[in-house]
Amino acid sequence: MANSTIPLRNITSTGGTDTTSMTRRSFVKNTSGVSAASLLGTAALMTNSDEAQANTEWAEWFQGNYRLMSDDEKQEAVVRLERRYSSEYGKKVSVDTKPAEEGVLFGYALNIQKCIGCRRCAKACVEENNQSRGDQEIEWIRVLKMEKGGFDETKMGEGYPDGYGIEIGGNAYSAAGVVGEGEHYYDPKLVPEEDFFYMPIACMQCEKPPCVKVCPVRTTYREPDGIVVVDYNWCIGCRMCIGACPYWARRFNWGEPKLAKEDMNPETHYLGNRPRMKGVVEKCTFCLQRTRNGRYPACVEVCPVGARKFGNLLDPESEVRRVLANKRVFRMKADLNTYPKFFYYID
Repeated sequence: MANSTIPLRNITSTGGTDTTSMTRRSFVKNTSGVSAASLLGTAALMTNSDEAQANTEWAEWFQGNYRLMSDDEKQEAVVRLERRYSSEYGKKVSVDTKPAEEGVLFGYALNIQKCIGCRRCAKACVEENNQSRGDQEIEWIRVLKMEKGGFDETKMGEGYPDGYGIEIGGNAYSAAGVVGEGEHYYDPKLVPEEDFFYMPIACMQCEKPPCVKVCPVRTTYREPDGIVVVDYNWCIGCRMCIGACPYWARRFNWGEPKLAKEDMNPETHYLGNRPRMKGVVEKCTFCLQRTRNGRYPACVEVCPVGARKFGNLLDPESEVRRVLANKRVFRMKADLNTYPKFFYYID
C-alpha cells in the first residue's frame, strides 16, 4: 500500500516470530526475483491471518500498474476493493473503472469576476472526493483571498532610512492594484469582504503536465479525456510531482487519512475518489466518477453564483467552448507552456 510500512513476521531459530518493517520500495527491490503469483499464494501465511482485509491489502500490494492490467485483472482489483471498503465503512461501496470516452476532452472555465470567495466549492470537493477530515483535512481546491491596494501620496516621504544612500518612495512597499500572494485559508463572517478579490486554484489538468514528466514510477499520467490521474497503489510517496507542479495542486497524505464512516461517499472510481492511504499523493480529477457519467463536478454544482463552467472542449456547443469564444480568457502561468485546460475569464 503505497510507501507505508508493512509488518512482516519472520520465523526465528527458536520457533518464535519477530516483526520488522519494510517500505514498499525496499520490499519490491528485495523480492524482484520472485513472481507475484507465488507471493500472492502465500498472502495468508505471510500475514499470519485469515482476515479478509489483511489478505486483500497484500493482494493490492502486488497488483500491477493499472494501465498495464488486463480487463480481468482490473475486475479482480475492483472486487477486492469493493469488498474491503464495504466492510471498512459499513455500507455498499462501488468502485467504477469507466474509461475515457472517445471524442471527449474535458475543460473548465471560472469567472473570477463573479467569485465571492465563499469556499463552498472547496467543501463540496472534500465531501464528494473522500478527502481526509478533521486535523488532517485535505482540500484539493485553494481559494486565494487577494487584497486590493492603491497609491497613497502620504507615503511618499517614507522609504529607506538615511545612511543607506538609497532613496525609495514609501509606495514601493505598498500594494498598488491587487496583491496576488493572498491568503490561502480564511474564515470570514461574511463574503465577499470589502476591498478583497478571490481566485480559486485547483489542478489545471495540463496538456503538458510537469508532474507526469518527473514521476519516477509512472504512477501519474494523462488520460485520453485530458484528466491527469494517480494510480494510488503505485505511488511511492517521493513527492517529486508536488515540487514540479507550478499550481500548488497536489496534496500528500503524511498520516493515515481520517474519513468517518458516515462521511464516506460510496460512489467511487478507481482513479478518482476511492479512499487513499498514508504516503500517497492525491489531487483534483474533475470528479471523473461524475463527469464520465454525464454529471458536473461537485464544485460546479455547488457554486451559488454560477462562476464555474465545465464541458467538452471538442464540442463547439459546450458551455466551456462558448466561454472561450465570447469572453476575455486567460490561463494561469501560460508562459510555462503547460497548456492548462482550466481557464479564467471575466465578462
